[in-house]
Amino acid sequence: MLGAMGLDETHESAYRALVSVGAADVPDLARRLALGEYDTERALRRLERHGLAARSSGRPGRWVAAPPGVALGALLTRHRHELERAEPAELAAALLAEEYRAAAAEPCVHDLVEVVTGAAAVSQRFLQLQLRASDEVCALVTGTPVAVTGVENDAEERAAERGVRYRVVLEREALHQPNGMTELTAALGREEQVRVVDRVPTKLVVADRSLALVPLTGRSAEPAALVVHASGLLELLAGLFESVWRDALPLRLAADGVVEQAPAGPDATDLEILSLLLAGLTDASVAKQLDLGLRTVQRRVKGLMELTGVSTRLQLGWVAHERGWVTRER
Repeated sequence: MLGAMGLDETHESAYRALVSVGAADVPDLARRLALGEYDTERALRRLERHGLAARSSGRPGRWVAAPPGVALGALLTRHRHELERAEPAELAAALLAEEYRAAAAEPCVHDLVEVVTGAAAVSQRFLQLQLRASDEVCALVTGTPVAVTGVENDAEERAAERGVRYRVVLEREALHQPNGMTELTAALGREEQVRVVDRVPTKLVVADRSLALVPLTGRSAEPAALVVHASGLLELLAGLFESVWRDALPLRLAADGVVEQAPAGPDATDLEILSLLLAGLTDASVAKQLDLGLRTVQRRVKGLMELTGVSTRLQLGWVAHERGWVTRER
């Protein structure tokens, strides 16, 4: 059924068997497939090249199935125009995704992180994350790309066409890379939100807050990356992105090119609203005390949240204290 995606019967059987258990050693999988260990490992290596399997980072010799919703979905998107029978392939991908979710209801802690090795494999997984994103892709970009460059990656444009939102923080050095300004102008033209800082702590991609890609750096080793699935570590990485995003300066297109847009600070009324909210007053009470309309208070609070790049009022209060906008004596 998955032959239209480039998988022959042996590879499909190996992938289905791996999906059914989530992760397995070569001898165990060979018994399930009634194949020799050599042929089984060969099939796994082929699946690895297609981004469908990866070696476990916690247990040498153990193989982990890539989530069908990500891996097969990306293959399907990539080859859709070549598929004459797309519906059966989509059905197979959906069935495998459901089977994977059932098998991974309580995943082994070692299988929450995959190690992807090689420039081609890292680039492929980076594309998969974007092709399967349905809501938002967040990225920290350094000035020294290794396995993935903007020239090679046209997935952003295809994802943007599907309504996927992009938030990207660039290291300032990235603007001076070959084609850096060209790619940035194209991104801003697609209405991506792009900000800049002097330095980002690490390269990072987070898709829909369900998967993250973190490159592993090394002086002599070939490019490698960690694929982090839903876990406390993923939440930590998402929090790291939000922290860098808050302190970065927005970039926008102007008549004379790309310019940095320093965000305006809160005015006196904003500070009064923040202080009263932090004191425990409701929006209605704040509006009454400051002789403002309720909608005005809510609009100003929303504006402050957008300004600081936070998603909750609790985060807004923390950032307000951190930036010195309000004090305990106010």
